[in-house]
Amino acid sequence: MRKLIILFFVGLAVTVSSCRQDFVFEPSTGDLVFSRDTIYLDTVFTNIGSSTYTLKVYNKSSKDIKIPTIRLAKGVGTKYRITVDGMTGDENRVFHDVELLAKDSMYIFIETTAGIGDANPSDFLYTDQIEFDSGANLQKVELVTLIQDAYFIFPNKQNGITESIPIGFNEDGTVLETNGRNLNHNHPDNGDEYTFRTDKPYVVYGYASVPSGETLTIPGGARVHFHADSGLVVQDGGTLHITGSTSTTEALENEVIFEGDRLEPIFSDVPGQWGTVYLREGSTNHSIKNLTIKNAIIGLLVENNFGTPMTIENTQIYDCSNIGLLGRAATIEGKNIVINTAGVASLACTLGGSYEFKHCTFNNNWSSSKQVAVTVDNYYTDPTTDQQVAFDLTKADFKNCIIFGSNQVELLVNKSTDTSKQFNKLFSKCQIRFNNSNNQFTNNPDYAFINDTSEIIKNGIVDFQDISKNKLFIGEDSDAKGFGVDVGVPLDILGNPRNAVFDLGAYNSIIFPSN
Repeated sequence: MRKLIILFFVGLAVTVSSCRQDFVFEPSTGDLVFSRDTIYLDTVFTNIGSSTYTLKVYNKSSKDIKIPTIRLAKGVGTKYRITVDGMTGDENRVFHDVELLAKDSMYIFIETTAGIGDANPSDFLYTDQIEFDSGANLQKVELVTLIQDAYFIFPNKQNGITESIPIGFNEDGTVLETNGRNLNHNHPDNGDEYTFRTDKPYVVYGYASVPSGETLTIPGGARVHFHADSGLVVQDGGTLHITGSTSTTEALENEVIFEGDRLEPIFSDVPGQWGTVYLREGSTNHSIKNLTIKNAIIGLLVENNFGTPMTIENTQIYDCSNIGLLGRAATIEGKNIVINTAGVASLACTLGGSYEFKHCTFNNNWSSSKQVAVTVDNYYTDPTTDQQVAFDLTKADFKNCIIFGSNQVELLVNKSTDTSKQFNKLFSKCQIRFNNSNNQFTNNPDYAFINDTSEIIKNGIVDFQDISKNKLFIGEDSDAKGFGVDVGVPLDILGNPRNAVFDLGAYNSIIFPSN
């Protein structure tokens, strides 16, 4: 009986296999359907690879087909590359006899790396076509990329070793280094790199370094793009001057903008795309006007500038994965600063120092239960001894400021137990998000100021226009409207006069459009 059962299943398998017919693929007839007839690969910098874009190809007929060729029209010399359903073909440019089942589809992935010399000189567009079949059955999908020329700053390489610059010290005092190079007064391609130009953007690989005795000046209209793990560092004795001015259009034509080097819209608000602007201990006489920083890990890091006030005016810092503005024993005077969304804090004033902020907007809607808009402290805890190391906080004044965000408490004040160290703070005419729901701050004298209703709006309506789009204008319904006093900042961040009515934050209140 057992042998009969085995013979039955063997016979069944033979019968089933004998009924199976191999797929028969017919030549394509030019009836393919595409998800798009033109693929725009957005803007890329000269000779920097693009993101990967997708085209979907459909066979909507009831027949299995074979496409004789899929190719890029410019052949193996094209600057585009494609893969077809995971196949690379001939150098990612030409594919033969591509099969596509009835009612099925396939993906084509497209990339490019093109130089400005490859583009059309009149419009800087680089184009090609993906051709499907030929002759009467020929179908095409257009490819279009805008190529943007730039000044490139990158570390030199010799014998396989990349040039490096000092970036700090480890615990035993050993100098730490990172990939980068000092700027050059007579660079063969960029000219004088200590005075940036505005005719083309700059793209930085590694860290661009300003050494002792040198001043980097970046004028209004300059655009600086940083690659991953890159940034700007000003060394001991170096100076940074950013001299933007108020713009009259949404193009921010007079602003200086620092951001990542991925120009596709999908990257416009992605945090952590590059490192930081690091003003190291001993760097001095910095001034920043009308600067926008986007998508860094730490937007601006200022470290012990030895009492020389650093001025920051009309500056915006958005979408940092760690901290927007970090001061470490720093001396900073800020006016009309806007910082929105950071993984830890929008503003962190740490290890003491001296800080004065007037008409600033610090908001943090990072999706976390631990982030804050502002944190102020004057110590750190030594990990080897578990003891506090304290510093003097000679001043931390916030006047006519908004400190807000999505958490219940958006302001943290951490004072050392070392009473010999100064801890001078002032919050005057501010609106602060502070819901002491679990009473953990009730008996803390460092937060006693929060209940002074003549100086503080605790919580309330802030009425930002659109936090997700970094539009922190306040509307007509904001409690911040008219609550401030004259602190010597006559114009808001957009250059509008305050006219004896002093709204809190960097912006005068406006009437939002009805749509």
